Amino acid sequence: MSDTDSTAEDGDVTANYTESDTERLLTFERGERTAAVAQNLDGYAMLKVRPTPDGDELERYYGFDMALDHAAELLGVSPRDLPIPEAAEDMGM
Repeated sequence: MSDTDSTAEDGDVTANYTESDTERLLTFERGERTAAVAQNLDGYAMLKVRPTPDGDELERYYGFDMALDHAAELLGVSPRDLPIPEAAEDMGM
């Protein structure tokens, strides 16, 4: 785990934040359901919502809130129920 990796939990939802050589990735898990929000490593591009970290892009959003709404929908929870690791709080800005 690198210095940029972090995890947060809220109820039955777990969030994992990681950075690769090319992107920032926030992955949510709730039981068998997953959702991922990705952004380029520089942090200025639109956010991509995927069903899984490696999945095909479903939609792009400028705002973090809109991407979280979509991720929450994929997980079947309210966006307020998504834990956000501190390292991911500035995504979409």
